[in-house]
Amino acid sequence: MRYLIYLVLVCCFVACTSNQQHRFDLVISNVNLIDGTGKPIQSNVSIGIKDGRVTAIDSVSIEGAKNSIDGTGKFLIPGLFDCHVHTSEFEKDFPRFMHYGVTSIFITGGSSCTNEYYASMRSYGNQDTLPAPIVFHTSQHFTMEGRHPLKTYQGNWEDGKTVFLLNDTLQIENLVKEVTQYPIIGIKLTIEDGPHPPWVERMPQAFINKVQKEAMNYDTEVFAHVSDNVELEMAMDAGIQNIVHWTGIDIDFQRDTVLLEKIYQVRPSFITTFMIDKGFLYPLFPEWVADLRQENVFDEAYFENANKPEFLARAEQNMGFWRDYFQKDSVKLADIAAFQVEDIIALSENGIRFALGTDTGFFVMPGYSLHEEMQLLEMGGMEPLDIIKMGTYNAAEMMHAQDSLGSIEMGKIANMVLLDKNPLDEIRNTMAINTVIKRGKVQKRIEK
Repeated sequence: MRYLIYLVLVCCFVACTSNQQHRFDLVISNVNLIDGTGKPIQSNVSIGIKDGRVTAIDSVSIEGAKNSIDGTGKFLIPGLFDCHVHTSEFEKDFPRFMHYGVTSIFITGGSSCTNEYYASMRSYGNQDTLPAPIVFHTSQHFTMEGRHPLKTYQGNWEDGKTVFLLNDTLQIENLVKEVTQYPIIGIKLTIEDGPHPPWVERMPQAFINKVQKEAMNYDTEVFAHVSDNVELEMAMDAGIQNIVHWTGIDIDFQRDTVLLEKIYQVRPSFITTFMIDKGFLYPLFPEWVADLRQENVFDEAYFENANKPEFLARAEQNMGFWRDYFQKDSVKLADIAAFQVEDIIALSENGIRFALGTDTGFFVMPGYSLHEEMQLLEMGGMEPLDIIKMGTYNAAEMMHAQDSLGSIEMGKIANMVLLDKNPLDEIRNTMAINTVIKRGKVQKRIEK
């Protein structure tokens, strides 16, 4: 009898010990937490993760963990979002995003983006064996013959597969019905007349209105590509909820009262894409190219482009635009950022949401350039805490994923970046990456 009682007690002890050992898959202890919601930094916090989600904050012991990371002196932020991405080689680009702590991306079309290509990217992002961000995406571009992006970029543009060319409003209902059968976040609609000469006609307002109306009928949203105030107002007149570029918009808060009234009525979300401005200027600044080369993450072909005459000429043309705009000979990045950030701060204070995005492309590099994007916002006068929120919680809200992503809170997916330096001292410290975590698992980074 005594032996039986002893055996029961031993079994209970083993079971309790086992449960305690498996309470958490991972604990990050004594870390400085920046949770992404905009709240002030919290010191000496411990985070418990189980089955890929945050299951405990603060009241956590490493004794109950399979694995632990000592966060003493380090800083934990949510995994970052890049909300304007294009890639034709996702198997090469996805590890680069993850290397730089970008654990979620929003792909807004592209010449490779057939339904099959989108499905491959989603599948790649949903596994945890290979480093890859979680993938959100729009439909293929809705545009018109001879318009952006077909006139701007060479590629595999094929009507009905990688792009939808609108000829009349009658076809729009069936096109919207077709694309909403897939797991899209919304419809990508190109309104603009550029983005650079030769100019074309903008998409007619009737087409814009019809796309928005049909999207609402199918309970989806429109993500509009605009490049100036006129096109933004056209989008607002249609009631479009999302604008995929801020670059090109210039609000005069005294003059543009009608446009502002429409913005406050529709309350759209914007994606920043300041890196378009910097990317076009890259060939003029060898020190930027040298910094990028030192990362040892990107192919040499990227850097050779900086010396090609056609790209140097285009960079000079873009710098000439800014010299004319500011009416001065010497223009700095801070000049380009300041007036745009000033508008963003004013609109944000009135409840308009902004999320970070880069528009990956020419010298806009997967992962790396999201940190450049944040630095441009800081140059313009935005506080690091607000920038981090734009790259985490605001982005998740735009994706309608804020219940599971975008912040380090109880029950949410454990996508996190552990930093060796405080990003609130200067946003450049988001580059001081110690560890990238996706769904509670430490991710392999690129070996330099």
